Amino acid sequence: MTGTLYLVPNTLDLGTGDASAPPDIEDTLPMGALRVAAALPHWVAENAKTTRAFLKRVDQRVPLARPLQEIGIVELPRPPKGGAATASPALAPLLAPALAGQDMGLISEAGLPAVADPGALLVAAAHAAGLAVRPLSGPSSLLLALSASGLNGQSFAFVGYLPVEAAARSARLKELEALSRRQQQTQLMIETPYRNAALLSAMLAALAPATRVSVSVGLTLAGGWTRTLTVAQWRRDTPALPDRVPAVFCLLAS
Repeated sequence: MTGTLYLVPNTLDLGTGDASAPPDIEDTLPMGALRVAAALPHWVAENAKTTRAFLKRVDQRVPLARPLQEIGIVELPRPPKGGAATASPALAPLLAPALAGQDMGLISEAGLPAVADPGALLVAAAHAAGLAVRPLSGPSSLLLALSASGLNGQSFAFVGYLPVEAAARSARLKELEALSRRQQQTQLMIETPYRNAALLSAMLAALAPATRVSVSVGLTLAGGWTRTLTVAQWRRDTPALPDRVPAVFCLLAS
């Protein structure tokens, strides 16, 4: 008898506001996910400290099944840069509680585990070990941005981070624009918040005037917004983007 690996969603507000007074967790996460989170005795996380903070927020709505200090939290090793996104044998020991019959949780720093997240490697390892994997409902910034953009939601691709170096970034944007035009496919990307403005500026410099660009800032947060315009319209009125709030960028070429 083995346990289940639950993929527990997180809020999208990490590092975006007053840590002493975060938004009500129930405004973002379903009660069903909170109940499961409150009952889990073991966790795998990107960061143990922020996971404890998450569980304290859960406890305010659904009491934890055991004291926080008795809950096991281990950190997920970061994959090497440029490494293949495949299951690593080194992750198998992290699944020991589930193999011994206890349920476990996997949590990301924000949003859904294993989506634009190294947790996918642990999920692959769980399948390889024959464990049950159960995803729970919660916010995904990528899908929220896509749905709010008004761009093509029937065909889309998430391309992650673009190159930081200006010439390589411009070339990548032109490549994605050509792909989008050819396939009528929305391209989604993200950036480290302090480079939000730089990415938007690069998009407006590299893309054709008729290409539509959508920017979503602070999704699920008070004051969050989504704006979709052509590149020509963005150039006439370019807003200042925050440098501490995550954003999702989308483009669709005509």
